[in-house]
Amino acid sequence: MKFLIITFAPLLEMGSSYYSYGPYVTEMNIWLKYTDEVAFCCPTTYLGKDLLLSKFAKREFKLFPVPEVEINDILKPWKLYKLIFQLIKAMRWADHVHLRCPGNVGLIGCLVQIFFPNKKKTAKYAGNWDWKSKQPWSYRLQQRILRNTFLTHNMTTLVYGDWPDRTKNIKPFFTASYSENDRLPVSKRPLNEVINLTFVGTLTENKSPLLSLEVLHELNAKGINATLTFCGDGPLRDLLEQKISEYGLHKKATLLGNVDAETVKEVLKKSHFLVFITKSEGWPKAVSEAMWWGCIPATTPVSCVPWMLDNSVRGELVTGEVTEITSLIEKYIFEQSRFNRKSDKAMEWARQYTLERFESEIKQLF
Repeated sequence: MKFLIITFAPLLEMGSSYYSYGPYVTEMNIWLKYTDEVAFCCPTTYLGKDLLLSKFAKREFKLFPVPEVEINDILKPWKLYKLIFQLIKAMRWADHVHLRCPGNVGLIGCLVQIFFPNKKKTAKYAGNWDWKSKQPWSYRLQQRILRNTFLTHNMTTLVYGDWPDRTKNIKPFFTASYSENDRLPVSKRPLNEVINLTFVGTLTENKSPLLSLEVLHELNAKGINATLTFCGDGPLRDLLEQKISEYGLHKKATLLGNVDAETVKEVLKKSHFLVFITKSEGWPKAVSEAMWWGCIPATTPVSCVPWMLDNSVRGELVTGEVTEITSLIEKYIFEQSRFNRKSDKAMEWARQYTLERFESEIKQLF
């Protein structure tokens, strides 16, 4: 079977191997187990910075390279022509077309696939599927096409979460981080001894790491023994270091930078709360991974998060106010049994979504 991947994620050749964005590669390595020949229609250069790279398991790919395109570039005839030409060539070659959305390459791919109704197709919409949320117009257009059963003949569209208004071609999906072998018991220190907070993600405004630090500052100002560990790096790191110094939290706040999955796992095992005030998500792996290790998320109700947390049954949905988050964490000190119950419910839910189940679900799509 000839399997085509259409994506804005760059495919970078380094030595005798191919690399791309780490979490995406981890997932695609599973898809590629069930293919014979693989082609990519995507950019083959990357002009940005700090792309977390991982290596593809396969070493031989057919390439249909396209330029990196911003949304305004789509209006430039020569770039649009080249993109459409490559997409048509690639789709004619393929037996199975796999679209990665949302993205600018995915947007044009959504339109071109209409003219290949008999090809077997899947689309992975890795963004926020919530129709009520604020979205860029290009994302909305991709959603409209993918929701339309006439325009997506022979296509299954995978979306994060279980939405009540889905059409028959929409399949609720998920992302997995851990295997059955990771179903290990978890033991955390009592909350009246210490409250361990964590933040996992890029240090950007979208993830609000400064707010997590403000929560730590507020808890310690109240005389509560609390710590905070940051797993991740980004443009706000210098400001965080400055604030940690200003608040005198050197012994309470730790910036680990970009660390491997094993380190994140060890941090989450010890942590009581994930403070993750994000503005936009698809499937927030930081939340699901925290839940796996009984670390209760205090996070915003974006995308499928309310479904993941069962509207605060398995975590805490918050608005993002420091005093709100601080108060709810403080109450748990006197309600250890409530913390234990919620932590157990979070683990029970998260541990349904294993890598083995993920692979089994993907295999059924071929």
